Amino acid sequence: MNVRQTIGWNVRRLRVAKGLSQERLALETGIDRSYVGRVERGSENVTVATLEAMAAVLEVEVKALFDPVETPDSPPPSLPSGRKRKTG
Repeated sequence: MNVRQTIGWNVRRLRVAKGLSQERLALETGIDRSYVGRVERGSENVTVATLEAMAAVLEVEVKALFDPVETPDSPPPSLPSGRKRKTG
């Protein structure tokens, strides 16, 4: 697994753990949603500024995006599809 794939894997893992969609992560970081998808697939060369913005929204240090992937055979889970129900 190369560095871009490792970053993408960790972005997706952390994003899903926080319950954020790609669209929400993109909105909060000020980048395009399709760019987030390309980062998660490991097909985008990410800038340091983008890594900092993503880490801030994900509430982790930038170095967490470089953590080694322990189980590369099983991809991080997806969020349930559809919109969240409004409460209250």
